[in-house]
Amino acid sequence: MPTLKITSTIAIDESELDERFVQASGPGGQNVNKVATAVQLRFDVARSPSLSESVRHRLRTLAGRRMTADGILVIDARRFRTQERNRADARRRLIELIRGAAMPARKRVPTRPTLAAKRRRLEGKKTRSATKRARARPSLED
Repeated sequence: MPTLKITSTIAIDESELDERFVQASGPGGQNVNKVATAVQLRFDVARSPSLSESVRHRLRTLAGRRMTADGILVIDARRFRTQERNRADARRRLIELIRGAAMPARKRVPTRPTLAAKRRRLEGKKTRSATKRARARPSLED
């Protein structure tokens, strides 16, 4: 069976992908009402044996509105006028999305501001304070 290679460790079987062809809106002349060129690629993330649980979780976050409540990822490709190019575009976008989910997020290492940065910040605050103080109405003692 043909497979779609995502990374060195992830490959998706073609049978896991469901492609539906629908009529696209937009340019196409007389052809637009006769040919179903837009592609709806569906991939069942929740039941896919090809993905690990961590990749599945990150993919759900990355996909956003493209993921249904049942865990099915829907990619709509209607950028091009031909079915073949839209099909390739949908598969390319699926691969990019899964590759993004396959890379774990890097841990943030908290840093502290340097002494010079603290001093610059305080100097800026003093300057701003002096500017605002100069704008104030003179007091009775002056």
